[in-house]
Amino acid sequence: MTTITPFSAANRQQMLAQMETETFDVLVIGGGITGAGIALDAQTRGMKTALIEMQDFAAGTSSRSTKLVHGGLRYLKQFEVKMVAEVGKERAIVYGNGPHVTTPEWMLLPIYEGGTFGMFTTSIGLKLYDFLAGVIKSERRSMLSREETLRREPLLKKEGLRGGGFYVEYRTDDARLTMEVLKKAASHGAYAVNYAKAEELLYEKNGRLVGVKVANRIGGGTYTVRARVIVNATGPWVDTLREMDRSKQGKTLRLTKGVHLVFDQSRFPLRQAVYFDTPDGRMVFAIPRDGKAYVGTTDTDYNGDTARPTMTDEDRRYLIDAANFMFPQLKLTEADVESSWAGLRPLIYQEGKSPSEVSRRDEIFVSPSGLVTIAGGKLTGYRKMGEQIVDLLARKLSEQGGAAFPASRTRTMPISGGDVGGPEGYETFVARATEDGVRQGLPREAAQRLARRYGSNAPRIFELAAEHGNAASGYGLPVEIYAELLYAIRQEMAAKPVDFLIRRTGALFFDIASVHRWKSGVIAAMADLLGCSEEQRREYEEELEQHLVQAVQPM
Repeated sequence: MTTITPFSAANRQQMLAQMETETFDVLVIGGGITGAGIALDAQTRGMKTALIEMQDFAAGTSSRSTKLVHGGLRYLKQFEVKMVAEVGKERAIVYGNGPHVTTPEWMLLPIYEGGTFGMFTTSIGLKLYDFLAGVIKSERRSMLSREETLRREPLLKKEGLRGGGFYVEYRTDDARLTMEVLKKAASHGAYAVNYAKAEELLYEKNGRLVGVKVANRIGGGTYTVRARVIVNATGPWVDTLREMDRSKQGKTLRLTKGVHLVFDQSRFPLRQAVYFDTPDGRMVFAIPRDGKAYVGTTDTDYNGDTARPTMTDEDRRYLIDAANFMFPQLKLTEADVESSWAGLRPLIYQEGKSPSEVSRRDEIFVSPSGLVTIAGGKLTGYRKMGEQIVDLLARKLSEQGGAAFPASRTRTMPISGGDVGGPEGYETFVARATEDGVRQGLPREAAQRLARRYGSNAPRIFELAAEHGNAASGYGLPVEIYAELLYAIRQEMAAKPVDFLIRRTGALFFDIASVHRWKSGVIAAMADLLGCSEEQRREYEEELEQHLVQAVQPM
């Protein structure tokens, strides 16, 4: 068998051709965080695993969340006690296995006269939250006086403020988390290909699902991929695949949209992450990140283009009003919005519930053909969902006459880039790696940023920077950006400029000025490195421009 470098965009077509020659134990359809978690769990238990994604990895919900690995405090309001306990404990595991993509974030819950929570109920609720989630002692909640609450965040509305609750959530880069999980699966031998769409399901005469016809959306061609068990982990497209399988019955999806707005810290100098009540009784986050502050989210039913949810005028107005309600001295306007993103939540439909009340629980369906579908769920619970699905797959494969498979190994398995000595050793690792980057010629700030973003994979990017300085200048790019781009293409299957500028780096959301500055060089470099035609190059340029417009203008 020919050895192919896993996760290189240049090898996508070869990987699809190789997949056609295999019969896999498991084929996962969907390359978001849920599919990534399933692929990692299955492959590391000894199941021969493949994954296909019709867009880029994490291009759907998994790059458009609130970017928190959180325990779901608000679900206590809905008495989802078991869910709070499960995902609260999982967030510590996610942090332990990937400190470079997950950061503890102290969250302030301001308490106002007449608000949803009083001081007593907040204290009890947070204490219960700590207990259910198994929060470590140093991160357990405390209650703050009015003065201490304002000291931590002076921008807060002062009228009616009684105090605050202070507790820990975990901030993440959702798309990079997905990438690192997939890269870990690939390092163990899993196949994963983006821009590979499941166009047709293939069945034996007895009706059992045995394969998928896959269309290569970059480069063309159709490939047949066969597997003993096929998993539908397509998020907002779960029901579309169930329709293809003629098994959409019983519970169905309800899509709701969440929008986030990004402001520069010069206009919104937020010191402290805040989780606050809105006038209509919902809860909204305001979170500082990398010199920006972002606010979200909305929660409205959605029936538009599943692949392209966008901010509307109403969404933008709602979040600006919410921010001005809680931080009145800012007087934010539409002109202050630097960027935005919109994502869909694939929830299980519940009669009579508002979008905010619908449960975030995951559910598993098995169709008569054998298609295994996972729907609903939360980013935080991805690893546990993967474990549960693969437990089911192990039983199904054993029933088909296969060998027994071991229990899940992912609870204590660092994801790609996560070999940094755990959370305790992370800062020491960053300091050491930064010095290595400086020694290889990078500016200190750039070296530290790369060390934090890529964790134990950062040395490879430093090497690329040292090797390709002349090529970078040829495209008018700083050497660190060119090195990141090379790494994204060769090790993270970035096939288009939007893959790099949105999902590999988050730049379009959190540094949109840099995208405008470097986009021409990035497009030119990618076109040359991947051998793109002039027509492809124009398409990629237009696609990026559309995303830049959608980030700031309501659609």
